[in-house]
Formats: sequence, C-alpha cells, structure tokens
Amino acid sequence: MSPSMEQTAAAGRIEEMSLHEPAAIVRDGLGALLPRLRRFARVLAGNVHDADDLVQATLERALARASQWRPEQRLDAWVYGILRNAWVDEQRARGRRARVFAPESAGADVGVAAIDASGALALQSALQQLPGEQREAIALVLVEGLSYREAAATLDVPIGTLTSRLARGRGALQAMLDHAGATP
Repeated sequence: MSPSMEQTAAAGRIEEMSLHEPAAIVRDGLGALLPRLRRFARVLAGNVHDADDLVQATLERALARASQWRPEQRLDAWVYGILRNAWVDEQRARGRRARVFAPESAGADVGVAAIDASGALALQSALQQLPGEQREAIALVLVEGLSYREAAATLDVPIGTLTSRLARGRGALQAMLDHAGATP
C-alpha cells in the first residue's frame, strides 16, 4: 500500500469511528437519564401510564436519531427536547382521535384509585392545573435543573419568554399550594 492509500484508509476509519461515537454516547447516556425523563414525562402527561409511553417513544426516537446529537450539546437537554416534541405530537394525535372516537368520559369509570392527600400529590395536582407552557418551564428549570438558556433552547423560545413563564408559573403554583394548605 502506498503512503497516501494508508492515510486514506486510516482517515476513513477515523471518520467511521467519529460517526458512531455520538450514537454510542447517546446509547450509554440514556440509561442514566431514565429517572429524570420519567419525572419530566409525568409532569407533562399527568399520569404514570402516559408518561411511561412517552418515555418509551422518546428513547426510540433518541436511539434512531443518535447520529444527530453533537458532543458540544448537553445530552439531557437534547433528549428533553425529543421528549417534549413527542408529547406535542401525542397531544395533536389525541386531538385528532377526539374528533373521531367517543370521549373516555362516555365509558364507565374502571379502577378509580383513592386519592392520597400527600404533599407530592398536591404539588402534582397543582402542576397539572398550570398552563402547559408554564408547566414545561417549571419542570425543566426547577425540577430537572436545566439552565435558563438550555431550557429556552429545549422549548425553542427566547430566554425572556422562559423567565416570564417561570415567574407566572411559580406565582400560580405558590398560590395554588397556599390555597390547598389553607383548606382543612
């Protein structure tokens, strides 16, 4: 082999390794993110079953698009964006299904669980009462610990919009929790 052919072959191997490296990093990093993804999904979906389905869809999408992730990006922020987009897609699909199928309320209430009056339940209930935009902002920044810049990028909004949503969401959440605590 001439030196130029050896160099070309080595460059090809390096290029091939760099193409697979992001996929390997994504694959390896998803396991560590599972608890955080489930928590964010529960905030968005409002129930465990929908949240688990949402996480499953997110993992499938992240693995299928692993080559699109760039090492200079935080993996968790990238995956949260995928999760949020999967939730938006699900909401749109539900809207279409609602126009086609009978609503769930038309069926019998099967397996209704007793409500536990713990603080976590009150918080979850209060979160679900917030508008979706405020709920997403609070979940990403206050629950998941993303920076304002990362959360704004995940939600595809300016930082000012994110801070506004956070301020309104915090105020509304505090008022709901104060009201729930005052009720005997």
